[in-house]
Amino acid sequence: MTGYQTGQASIAIEGADDLIIRSLLDRQQYHDPAGAALRLGICSASWPLFGLVWPSGIQLAIQLANRPVCKRERILEIGCGLGLASLVGHRRGANITASDCHPLAEKFLDHNAELNGLSPLAYFHGQWGPKAARKAPLDGTAILSGQYDLIVGSDLLYERGMPEALADFIDDHATPSAEVWIIDPNRGNRPAFNRHMAAFGFSLVSDTRLDHQVTSGEALGEGYKGRLLVYER
Repeated sequence: MTGYQTGQASIAIEGADDLIIRSLLDRQQYHDPAGAALRLGICSASWPLFGLVWPSGIQLAIQLANRPVCKRERILEIGCGLGLASLVGHRRGANITASDCHPLAEKFLDHNAELNGLSPLAYFHGQWGPKAARKAPLDGTAILSGQYDLIVGSDLLYERGMPEALADFIDDHATPSAEVWIIDPNRGNRPAFNRHMAAFGFSLVSDTRLDHQVTSGEALGEGYKGRLLVYER
């Protein structure tokens, strides 16, 4: 009926209860009859990527599962996809907002919150890139605004042009003394991102390897090679 196929699984998050997650069945799914995704620059090849469970997303969720909750702290997940980190933070009582540019991200996020007995999360349309190219979604989803104390994201540096655009987007939504967490699966664009973040006053305060070798029977995301980048200004 929807034009795409989904699956459902229990995802293990170290330090938190498992999450029941509905995701797209595979990377072959595509359904954009009204051209809503294409209008936002999302082609058929990248259309399904938001709706898959990615190891870096699990690693980000683990980090939030082990961070003390401060009710006054405003947290933003950018490029949230299925929003594992946002769901973990929301369940723990953190003041967290999810954002993405995919037309179906909010729908999947709301459904997964319900599957886990959670209330709906705050969600906004958030898209980086040249400001002139940013377009409002056709469904009327509110566009991200405001500033946040902690901004988090996973596997966002996957193209050469991403570091500058992402750093600019983060600066738009970061408080003057914000902290930023980026999980990067060694895409190779970290040096450029560090330079652009420095231009906005952010210092790289830690670069932690998250390498972990998979062994028989371990859950998705356990066998992982990447880094947790933490910036402050």
